[in-house]
Amino acid sequence: MKPIEILGREPTADGEELVLTRRDGVVTLFLSGMELMSSRAPGSERALAERGLAGVAGRRRPRVLIGGLGLGFTLRAALDRLPEHAEVVVAELSAMVVAAVRGELAELAGRPLEDPRTTIFAGDVAEALVPPARYDAILLDTDDGPRAHTHRANRQLYDAAGLRRLRGALSPGGQLAIWSAAPDAEFVRRLGAAGFLARAETVRARPGGRAERHTLFLALVPARGRVG
Repeated sequence: MKPIEILGREPTADGEELVLTRRDGVVTLFLSGMELMSSRAPGSERALAERGLAGVAGRRRPRVLIGGLGLGFTLRAALDRLPEHAEVVVAELSAMVVAAVRGELAELAGRPLEDPRTTIFAGDVAEALVPPARYDAILLDTDDGPRAHTHRANRQLYDAAGLRRLRGALSPGGQLAIWSAAPDAEFVRRLGAAGFLARAETVRARPGGRAERHTLFLALVPARGRVG
């Protein structure tokens, strides 16, 4: 087996360390030794875009916010489904991750940062929600789920006030999709209490595989005139 190649290291604001590695062609992102994501199993990251954009990709000029660039798989899947005049804002805190997806790892997800529809927001995803920001869809892959936070500041996204803020940043009929490593029935209820029409869906980490499964929380903002 080939040795592990360190592609980059970067400290986080929480005092931890992001490490990007490659071994036998597999790229993995670690946070203080814990695997966050891998190019070996991008199925659920792609599904996040597929499910999260199902109701808005047909709009003429949809505006989409993606929280977390990762290895670029969610962004690539979103671009493949969006029209020519769409706008995709990607909020990413890690300059190392952006540089890698723009440079050495550009081919991994089909060079998504070279697409003119893509804009990088170098900051916390919560900052991209500040009014008058308005989106047709918001896709979040910033944590292992609403209870496991990669960055402590992300807690504010999942409490009652944070969910109301997310809902307020979405247009009528807009869609919120959140990636999670595990199901959470209480979180689905919390989404409903915030005014979303919410459900959870289980997806495979590898298409056609039998191994790891992940959860997507899908939450729709009712269109005008509907009660939800």
